[in-house]
Amino acid sequence: MGLLHDRLQAGKKTIPGLRDRAKRLYTELGGITRKEVTAATIVGLCILALAASAILKAMIPGFVPPNKTALILISTILFFITGILDINDLESVPWNIILLFAGAMSIGFCLWDTGAAEWMAINWLVMFQNANWFVFVLGIAFFVLVMTNFIMNVAAIAISLPVALVIAPYLNVAGEVILFASLVTAGMPFLLLVGAAPNAIAYDSKQFTTGEFFLYGIPASVLLMVVTGFCVYILWPMMGMPILLK
Repeated sequence: MGLLHDRLQAGKKTIPGLRDRAKRLYTELGGITRKEVTAATIVGLCILALAASAILKAMIPGFVPPNKTALILISTILFFITGILDINDLESVPWNIILLFAGAMSIGFCLWDTGAAEWMAINWLVMFQNANWFVFVLGIAFFVLVMTNFIMNVAAIAISLPVALVIAPYLNVAGEVILFASLVTAGMPFLLLVGAAPNAIAYDSKQFTTGEFFLYGIPASVLLMVVTGFCVYILWPMMGMPILLK
């Protein structure tokens, strides 16, 4: 990568030796092994089973598809039966990250299933029912930003958008700007490790603590809200996105 970068910086159209190096690296990989073929087969069959279940459920009334979790667990068991994985691989799994996400998913499911998340969304957005349209849109984006650190981003949007889209016409706000402002913040959980898998993967490198992650996430979240506000008020209207209802 360093060689490629240097050549590109120098304005070279060709990189001498790059093709030979690629061939050499490909040769060093060797042929496809039996374990690789078996692993690909198991994964492929699992995907086909999941897809077939969804298709049959849509085509056949009353069809009860097998549990998705059960299908995935069966594929995992097959990895051990076929010898692709062994006990040493099981012990090397980062269980702390898995348990971290399991706990986060449990919290998110409880918020969703009990209606607590919906209650918070309604009470938060009602506070802005008489506010300026710009404050209302940023209030929605901020709520999604906070919630996406605790629950899945899709769930955060599904909870907040129905309420927001009901209030929006009374403030003369178009639905498009609410949707895109929510999408911007939904995919950027900077505060908590459980907000997204890349956060936990980075934490597993042991280069920082959870406290450091949270502290650096605060200015990142503030910057995100500033950028979102700029897009809502200036950039998106310039691009032709409807902001206010005619």
